Parts: sequence; structure tokens; C-alpha cells
Amino acid sequence: MTVSELTTTQHLDKVRNVLGKKYIDSQLQSHFDFIQAASKGVNANVIKNFGDYFDLKRDTMAEILSVSEPTIYRWTKSNKILERNFSVKLFEISELFLLGIEIFGSKEAFFKWLDLPNTSLGGMEPMELIEIPEGVSKVRDVLGRIEHGVYS
Repeated sequence: MTVSELTTTQHLDKVRNVLGKKYIDSQLQSHFDFIQAASKGVNANVIKNFGDYFDLKRDTMAEILSVSEPTIYRWTKSNKILERNFSVKLFEISELFLLGIEIFGSKEAFFKWLDLPNTSLGGMEPMELIEIPEGVSKVRDVLGRIEHGVYS
């Protein structure tokens, strides 16, 4: 296994820990492994684990997933199997949040940054973009620039 593969595997294992190994029982060695797991079905309780890990309230999680709070409550209470797109979105956002915390050095600093208008994002707040398709990749691009010392 190369250093890059090892780093990816370790990173994906952190994502698996965030969402819950109980609900993602297969090893994740590439991003495609998560897509396969999502296609098989992931229990909605990963939403609760995600929220608990990042100290997010249900209303924030509802905004991120573009669903209502009662929907999240029903899904988790009934142990619903999430549609693939919700599972993949949670995976991508978990990965983004872990990266952001690593870059900013703390959850507090990263989450503060998420709520500030950013000129690199057309004046939008990063959190606003996370809620829409392709938004996660735009925020990830800005984080990558920050990580490499490029003004963003």
C-alpha cells in the first residue's frame, strides 16, 4: 500500500467513525467503496451520529440535507435506510468538515468560517453552498487554497 493509499484509507476511516461503524460495516479504502455502501443502503442513524460528532442541531442538519426536522426525526426513529444521494451527501460533508477542522485547527474556528461571507465564493457563506448540489466541491476548493496559503 502506498503512502497516498494509506492516507486515504486513514481519512476514510475517520469519516466512517463520524458516521458510525455500526451503520457502515464495510472497510472504506476508496471513495467508490462509500458509494457502493450507500447503494446497498445506510441506516438513517448516521445523521444523528454526524450531528453528534460535529455538535450540530437538528435544524442545521435539516438545512444541510434539504429536508425538514420532523423528517430527520422520523427517519432516525424508524431506522430508515437512506436513499443513496443522502448517504453520499453526508459522506461528502463529513469529509469536508474533517478537512476544515484540520485546516483551521478547531471545530469552533472552522464553523465560524463557514458562517462568514467569502469573496472567493461570490460573497456567499460557505454553509449556504454546502446545502446545494456542487456546493461542497466549491467549498472544498476554497479550503484547498487556504491549506496551500493562497488568499481565499
